[in-house]
Amino acid sequence: MSTPGPRRRPTIDDVAVEAGVSRGTVSRVLNGGHWVSPDSLSAVNAAIKKTGYRINPHARSLATSRANSVAFLLTEPHERLFEDPNFSLLMRGAAQALEQRDIPLVLLMAGTEAEQRRVTDFITAGHVDGVLLVSSHAGRQGFLSELVRSKVPAIACGIPLGYERKIGYVAADDQHGAQTAVEYLQDLGRTRIATITGPQDTSGGIGRLAGYRDQLGDAVEESLIAIGDYTRASGVRGMRELLERDPSIDAVFAGNDLMAAGALDVLAEAGRRVPEDVAVVGFDDSPVATQTNPQLTTMKQPFDRISSEMVRLLLEVIDGNPAAAMTLPTQMVRRGSA
Repeated sequence: MSTPGPRRRPTIDDVAVEAGVSRGTVSRVLNGGHWVSPDSLSAVNAAIKKTGYRINPHARSLATSRANSVAFLLTEPHERLFEDPNFSLLMRGAAQALEQRDIPLVLLMAGTEAEQRRVTDFITAGHVDGVLLVSSHAGRQGFLSELVRSKVPAIACGIPLGYERKIGYVAADDQHGAQTAVEYLQDLGRTRIATITGPQDTSGGIGRLAGYRDQLGDAVEESLIAIGDYTRASGVRGMRELLERDPSIDAVFAGNDLMAAGALDVLAEAGRRVPEDVAVVGFDDSPVATQTNPQLTTMKQPFDRISSEMVRLLLEVIDGNPAAAMTLPTQMVRRGSA
């Protein structure tokens, strides 16, 4: 008695027979459903489900001249991917949004000039259809000019400094969010409000410092500003600098939650009670915010919406539409640190 061979993979012809339509109609459904009647569209979709037909990505790529994949390009050192939870939140959200279109997400790391050269060659060779650009530093983004020149579709997370009119983006309202945080500290009666900023070659770092300055106005004191780089270690350094310069500090606005967590470490070492002696507000509402003691009051970035809107705008550019830009509001989340 012979054993049956492997089951044959369903084809477009099988779907067409099952749906009672032509092969061309099935092909049009698979390529977006244009010029297909509602009845035929419904019949083809039902036939796809019944037959178990799956699109051959390689064949579709050859037919459409597309790679059928999108890059998540992180221009940071590799360790930042694991240290900063924001990146994983954005990547997960982007992957989920692309999954609905059956498009894989490819992670590319480009923290050094050599990596940026390799990544640029990979992207411009057509291995991906577009790029989700995350964490772009001014002065370290020469590769962006090559992407723009090659007309590679791209959408940035945050304003791509120097490329605002050439690359679309989705950004949180960093400046207004920082203003809101400082205003909240003022409403608590705090008068010696310091800040630990994000890197000043990123739109987020620049915008949040601008919001701090806007809210304090003429009361800004340069000695109450410490420059960080979004890492917890820079929060530690910044908080130590600030206490040495001015022990009378009674509040700190940190440019992200990781730096705020570092500031809390230093304040605990110095015997300063939080929030009684020093109130602390962060930015992001990342998982770190609920892991500190006390938990962080912070400005929430809508990471899920940021990543889904980045994907939506990128797919529009891939389909030939002009790049768009979007700024989303932040929201205060009150916890124990302020």
